[in-house]
Amino acid sequence: MAELEPSESATSWERRTIEKVALAAIAEQRRTRHWGIFFKLLLFIYLFALLFIGIGWFGKKEIMAGKHTALVDLNGVISASTAASAENVMAGLQDAFKDKRTQGVILRINSPGGSPVQAGYINDEMRRLRAKYPDIPLYAVVEDICASGGYYVAAAADRIYIDKASIIGSIGVLMDGFGFTGTLEKLGIERRLLAAGDNKGFLDPFSPLPESQKQHAEQMLGQIHQQFIGVVRQGRGERLKETPDMFSGLLWVGQKSIEMGLADALGSVEYVAREVIQAEDIVDFTPRENIAERLAKKFGAGMAEGLTRFGATQGMTVR
Repeated sequence: MAELEPSESATSWERRTIEKVALAAIAEQRRTRHWGIFFKLLLFIYLFALLFIGIGWFGKKEIMAGKHTALVDLNGVISASTAASAENVMAGLQDAFKDKRTQGVILRINSPGGSPVQAGYINDEMRRLRAKYPDIPLYAVVEDICASGGYYVAAAADRIYIDKASIIGSIGVLMDGFGFTGTLEKLGIERRLLAAGDNKGFLDPFSPLPESQKQHAEQMLGQIHQQFIGVVRQGRGERLKETPDMFSGLLWVGQKSIEMGLADALGSVEYVAREVIQAEDIVDFTPRENIAERLAKKFGAGMAEGLTRFGATQGMTVR
């Protein structure tokens, strides 16, 4: 029987050893590549999760399994372009009332006022929701200030709770601006305003103020003021103890506002949730601005700067 020569046997052994080493190296490379793909995939998922959270797809509000008090914030100037816009506040209130576990809703207010239109939208929606969900109370809780448009909103609540140092009131309307006609004359600057329509340059700060335009502006302010007074009377009802200066635009401190019927009692958000609604767990339904919305607003603002202005009068504010 033929046998391999020693040299042939050694060569075969070396070849098998080299093949085993090569195969082991290839297998190790495959394992390394697979683990690399796995960790890259994990990183990819993690980054997308952060992106989705930032955009607002996840984590919009706290989830509670049991019965709770729903909270919506109205913080800052009431305007279509701020977090205290009617769109944001109304969306939060609607979500709060729709939740089947909500035992009561608190609108936490800290606002000096703002747009009468935006405040009116919120007031109307609050009254609509109270009628649609009669078993769910709606309370306003005031922190530092609830003035002007802020109080316009609060008047629609079932009850208004305040702190003893809260500032309440300023039931009035104003339209403010500046006049530069004398300054232009001193500087030798001529204002050239071309307009189609006798009053198209209404309240232009660089032109003299005609008496007719002043009277028209005061008439508009008076009409909005009466709307404001009507909303307060409707919301507060017999609790209101009217005085000659109640609707003059003055402000009052917490305890005095209770005596006047502008507010009902002292109490914080936690107190109202625990003692009045009797649902101590609080869920925040306030819509939060996300990354996508901030980018959209910045983009929109940039686009708006390039648009032609048809003429805007000075701003009107409920104060």
